[in-house]
Amino acid sequence: MATDDRPARLQVGVLLPTREALFTADSSAAPLLAMSERAEALGFDSLWVGDSLTARPRFEPLTMLAAVAARTRRVALGTAVLLPALRNPVLLAHAVATVDRLAEGRLILGVGLGNKSEESQAEFRAAGVPFEHRASRLSELLRVCRALWSEEKVTHEGRFWNFEGVAVLPKPHRKGGPPILVGGGGPLMLKLTAAAADGWFPNIADLATLKAGWEQIGAAAQAAGRSRAGIGMTFYVTLNVQSDRRQAEEALRGFMERYYHRPYEVLAKRQACYAGDGEGAVSWLRPFVEAGVRHVVVRFGGADQAAQLKRIGRDLLPRLHALG
Repeated sequence: MATDDRPARLQVGVLLPTREALFTADSSAAPLLAMSERAEALGFDSLWVGDSLTARPRFEPLTMLAAVAARTRRVALGTAVLLPALRNPVLLAHAVATVDRLAEGRLILGVGLGNKSEESQAEFRAAGVPFEHRASRLSELLRVCRALWSEEKVTHEGRFWNFEGVAVLPKPHRKGGPPILVGGGGPLMLKLTAAAADGWFPNIADLATLKAGWEQIGAAAQAAGRSRAGIGMTFYVTLNVQSDRRQAEEALRGFMERYYHRPYEVLAKRQACYAGDGEGAVSWLRPFVEAGVRHVVVRFGGADQAAQLKRIGRDLLPRLHALG
């Protein structure tokens, strides 16, 4: 988020397990809504949901956040991350504006491209969207959405969409729309972050790689006439915290391999993951915070989601807040 919006301490959020809920025969939304209330009561700062149409099925993110908005009062609500290129910008701008109204300005829009897997490509085909155009569509779509959130009527002539005199009402609660965070560490996404986003949203295992990306964003922002001081860094991590390190590692491994259908060793080289006790988790996160992270989004890597929420919220949250 932008510098002016940053609190003095590190912000810590929770990813609601909207995909994990579909691993079981019970696809009820009630446990997810109850979890959102518990997270807010425990003192977490934000709640997040992922997005996938067919590649990794889950609850539709904006619909879920609308329900979460009605059950919470304080926490920020975010997408981690939304795939805007699958959507029409006018319809998306309208939906986002409505959710932001319901949340009274608490919405954060994390966006990404999706990966290059066959499952992801099939997802784009199912939505009738050319996979190879997803980066260009994302860039144009964000410009369109911001115009629709800010201007009374919008006329747009672009590569993918053309329309005249379109108005989206109601406008978002927050003037100009919610903050936009860009996920991914490739050159295109770093450039988009620097030029047009309020923040970067990496999920990168290697600290040196994260630092290099942050420096690239700073240089590109300066070239685009922006200051990096106006760009925040939100860090997506997967944790399993318990006193028995071996049990924590086994739980995290099982979770990641079930989630992605790939070997844990491959995934752990790409994604920020930690398994072990709380003290170790704080030590592991500290260098990332020192590198510029101001908001951490925690995905619980295990089947014991409720226990992880309680354990981290009760025992670890104050120490994580203090890192900032």
